[in-house]
Amino acid sequence: MRADNGAYLRTLSAVELARAIREGRTTSRAAVDAYIEAIERVNGALNAVVEDRFVVARLEADAADAARANGQPNGPLHGVPCTIKECFGLEGMPQTSGLVSRIGTRATEDAVAVKRLRGAGAIPLGVTNVSELCMWMETHNRVYGRTNNPYDPSRIVGGSSGGEGSIIGAGASPFGLGSDVGGSVRMPAFFNGVFGHKPSGGLVPNTGQFPIAQTPQSLRYLTTGPLARSAEDLHVLLRVLAGDSDRLGDPDQVDLAGLRVLDVRSDGVTPVSRDLQQAQARAAAHLHKRGADVVEVMIPGLRDGLEIWSAMLGAENPVAYGRMLAEGDGEVRASELLRWAFGRSPHTLPSLGLVVAESVLHRLTGRADEMIRRGEALRTELAERIGDGVMLYPSYASVAPRHLQPLLPPTRWVYTALLNVMEMPATQVPLGLDPRGLPLGVQVCGRHGNDHVTLAVAAELERAFGGWVRPRPGKLGP
Repeated sequence: MRADNGAYLRTLSAVELARAIREGRTTSRAAVDAYIEAIERVNGALNAVVEDRFVVARLEADAADAARANGQPNGPLHGVPCTIKECFGLEGMPQTSGLVSRIGTRATEDAVAVKRLRGAGAIPLGVTNVSELCMWMETHNRVYGRTNNPYDPSRIVGGSSGGEGSIIGAGASPFGLGSDVGGSVRMPAFFNGVFGHKPSGGLVPNTGQFPIAQTPQSLRYLTTGPLARSAEDLHVLLRVLAGDSDRLGDPDQVDLAGLRVLDVRSDGVTPVSRDLQQAQARAAAHLHKRGADVVEVMIPGLRDGLEIWSAMLGAENPVAYGRMLAEGDGEVRASELLRWAFGRSPHTLPSLGLVVAESVLHRLTGRADEMIRRGEALRTELAERIGDGVMLYPSYASVAPRHLQPLLPPTRWVYTALLNVMEMPATQVPLGLDPRGLPLGVQVCGRHGNDHVTLAVAAELERAFGGWVRPRPGKLGP
């Protein structure tokens, strides 16, 4: 019997849904229709999907079903719908990255990561919202507006892959594609109660997104990675995105018995809320019960995390942020704040704040050089201390803040940002909901190249704590 009930299909992981389609227990068209119905129901309140391709997606689903009937299923994601962050090239779809000056810009070809997903059988339903130029944790821009959290619409979804986090957290997309240079996969995954993986630096190609990193080293700091409701999907998606790289290990071969786990509750500078610390403690205790060697530690070098990230990333980006905002037409300067105050600027306040911050950092070259040296030393220290184990580390300083709150103070995302310049893999894992119904979570970090270890621990924590939890009745989940 075919399981074509839309509500049922939306409970399946991407891996389970692909299997059901291949085995003839449902169809790609039924899956695509189920998720289109869900998007149409919730997106008016979320503003997560900013342009759809439903008509084409249905045609692609019919083609996938015909191929399956002819004994030619296409890849591990055959016929499974998904969503794509708007900064990635998806042929025929907008690619503004939230810049007013890029309105009307459409992709003429797929980004490499998008091409790999489609080549594995995935069917994109549309593109999702981003922060302006993908450089802030509040997904809001002058092109598409603001995106809302499915667990509480008054709260942020994170950035810059916030549209992805929102629509997946609402249960209206099984998985999506994001990018991450300071937490842009992991924060949206955390705030919206789903899984997200920032791969080891250099594992997945970044080609075909805008903006793009400017040097070979910064292309290792910028990472392309998946968001999904299920931990089991992450490994399949990562293999597809990495091109079935032989650098990827097998999560099923990771033995938790004796696994080294560093339980790091804070960087020593940015306080973490009690509910998140308690959730992380529960995760550590569970891993200990499973035989892992868990040690709670403080690592002094983490105190410099914000300056290390700023210095190391800044050294690899010769084009000023203000020039990138101007899109080849001069440079946006701090004086643009005056136009913003009178409602005449095409830019958002956080974006202009980054212009000001960059101008200040440029005056601290000597300090930056010292932070780069400390960052290189910290990278070596973390690799040695973690070994073939993992580090549990906060995802953010609190659960999802209300809209605009991240501006005061604007640096609480340091917990994700530092790991980009460390080039470490990090998997964001949901750990249930707090009493207000807001998602809790933790990052599981590993040594460069040990993505399969963080994914294995994520799968174990999903078994223990339930993973994604549908938003409570009365919220926005379908």
